[in-house]
Amino acid sequence: MKKIINNPNDVVSEALIGMQAAYADKLDYTPGAEVISRHEKGDKVAVISGGGAGHEPLHAGFVGKGMLDAAVSGNVFSSPSPDRIGSAIEKMDAGKGILLVIKNYSGDVMNFGLAADLAEVDDIEVETVVVKDDVAVPDSTYSTGRRGIAGTVFVHKIVGAKAETGAPLSEVKRVAEHAIENIRSMGMAMSPCTLPAVGKPGFVLEENEIEIGMGIHGEPGVERTNVKTAKEIAQILLDKILEDYDYYNSEVAVLVNGLGGTPLMELYILNKEVQEYLASKGIKVYKTLVGNYTTALDMTGCSITLMELDDELKELLDAPCDTPALKM
Repeated sequence: MKKIINNPNDVVSEALIGMQAAYADKLDYTPGAEVISRHEKGDKVAVISGGGAGHEPLHAGFVGKGMLDAAVSGNVFSSPSPDRIGSAIEKMDAGKGILLVIKNYSGDVMNFGLAADLAEVDDIEVETVVVKDDVAVPDSTYSTGRRGIAGTVFVHKIVGAKAETGAPLSEVKRVAEHAIENIRSMGMAMSPCTLPAVGKPGFVLEENEIEIGMGIHGEPGVERTNVKTAKEIAQILLDKILEDYDYYNSEVAVLVNGLGGTPLMELYILNKEVQEYLASKGIKVYKTLVGNYTTALDMTGCSITLMELDDELKELLDAPCDTPALKM
C-alpha cells in the first residue's frame, strides 16, 4: 500500500484538520465529533449531511454558503454515530429547523434517524430525506433499496440554495424530495480501492475486466465484462438510467463523476460521449459538472448522474454557492 498518510487509524481526523486549515476563514472543525461546519449559524433552516469517509469531497467539501451548513464524518466507509450527528445538529441549530440529507445505506439511515429523534426530544425540529439514486441494483450489501451515490451532490446544491432563501423547513424538505425524485445515477469500476486500515484491495478485477454497477464501497454490481471504450461505457450507463426514468424530450443537469483514481482527461472524454448520446435521444443538457465529486478512495471508474429540471430546479441549481469543492 502506497498512501500519503501517517497512522491509518487517524486518516479521517487528520484529513478534516487539513481541510479546515485550507479554508480557515470559512470552516470550523469539531474534534472527536468529526464535523466540518460553517463558521456561523444562518438565520435559516440548517442543512446537514454526512456518512462514511472515503468519498471526498463528499460531504465536507460541500459545506459553505449555498450548500451544506455542516457535514458529519464516520470512519472510512462507516456511518457516523448518532452522537456525532447530534453534535452537528446542536452546533448549527438556529431555531428554524434542521434538514438531514441521508444516503440510503442502512447504517446512515439508522444513525441519522436516531439523531433526529434525540434532537426532537430537545425541541429541535428535524426532518430527513433519503437519497437513493443508483439504478444498478434494487438492494445491496449495505442498503435496503437503491443506494445513494453521486446524485447526492445535486441534492446538496438544490436544498442548500432553497434554505438560503429563508424558506421554511417544510418547503426545504419538499424541494429536496422533488430533486430526489428526478435524479438517477449509474456507475462502473475498473480497479478496486484500498482502505488505509486494511492495506490491500477490497476485491479483484482482472486486467481486462470492469464491473458495471459497482457501488462506492465496492458492493457488487450487475455484471463483469471486458474493458469497453468511452463511447460504449457512456451508452451502457445511460441506457440503464433511461430504462428507469423517462428523461426523453426533457432538460437535464449532468454529473460525470470520477471515483478517485480516474484521470480528468478520461472523464472529459466520457463527457463528450455522454453529451452526444443524450443529444441523439432528444435530451437537452442545461448544465454539466465533470470531476471527482463522490469518490471511493482510489478506485478507478466513474458514474453518470442525470437530474430532470423544471424552472424551480433550474433557479436553485444556478444559485450561487461557495464551498471547497463547488463554487458557482
